[in-house]
Amino acid sequence: MTLGIHGLMRKLSESRPIFHSEADFQHALAWLIHDTMPESQIRLEYPFRCDGKTVYLDIWLPTERIAIELKHLTRKLKRDCNGEPFDLKNQSARNIRRYDFLDDIQRLENLADIKEEPARAGFAVLLTNDPAYWEVPTSRWESTNDADFRLHKDHKLSGKCKWADRASPGTKKGREDPIHLKETLINSVGAI
Repeated sequence: MTLGIHGLMRKLSESRPIFHSEADFQHALAWLIHDTMPESQIRLEYPFRCDGKTVYLDIWLPTERIAIELKHLTRKLKRDCNGEPFDLKNQSARNIRRYDFLDDIQRLENLADIKEEPARAGFAVLLTNDPAYWEVPTSRWESTNDADFRLHKDHKLSGKCKWADRASPGTKKGREDPIHLKETLINSVGAI
């Protein structure tokens, strides 16, 4: 059985238009996958050996060999939804969070290449209420420190993605290595 991630996200948005955290999002999506595919086994924060180190997948479906990585990136929002109060924090540091999302994609691509029991499919889902992730920048974004990591609509990403040479060591700390994407990615944003 294949996983229809777009349909799952659409269905999830009907019952849960807002999430408190990435863990809340992860749990709700895993629960929906279980309801949709009851014969599937679901593992959260599953340890996987890749490139000589252990990585943790947000959601792993071992029978189908499907890996899912999630990001829940927020800007300030305080509101009630269906009688439940939400107080989302302003996470900012979009450049670092873009890098981390592309790192998730790189990890998923690498999982497909491992020799013993590779992943058959992988999905990276970025859920955000911050339009800075999907809107085309109005300024000269090509000259920013994180131009290679931009995720806005219809922006193509492939090959080596790295920080601009002038990016500060503090910005890159723990994220110095370039991201190498094997496939061209076209960011398609849709309201769900």
